[in-house]
Amino acid sequence: MADKIKMLFAVLLLAAGIAGYYYFADQMQVLRVVGLLVVVLVAMIVALQTSVGRGSWAFAQAARTEVRKVVWPTRKETVQMTLTVIVAVFIMSLLLWGFDSFLAWLVKALIG
Repeated sequence: MADKIKMLFAVLLLAAGIAGYYYFADQMQVLRVVGLLVVVLVAMIVALQTSVGRGSWAFAQAARTEVRKVVWPTRKETVQMTLTVIVAVFIMSLLLWGFDSFLAWLVKALIG
C-alpha cells in the first residue's frame, strides 16, 4: 500500500511540475526548465523508493551492462555491409523490373 501511495505522490509531483511549467509561462524559460527538472528529479527519487522503482532501476543497470558488451562494427565493416546492401537492392530491383516487364508483355500478348 505504501508503494502505491509513493508512486501516486511521484505522479502528482510530475503533474504539478508540468502544470507549473505552463502556469509560469511569463517567467524566463531557463527558470521554468530548471524548476521542471528539479521536480522530475524529486519525483524520480520518490519513485525509486518503491519496489517497482527499484526493479526498474535494476533493469536499467542490467541493460546498460549489456550495451557495454556489444561489439560494434568497424568503419570498414560498416562501409562494406552498406555497399553489399546497396548492390543487393540494385540487383533485386533489376530482377523485379524484368519480371514485371515480362508479365506486362504477357498480359498485352494475351489481351490483344
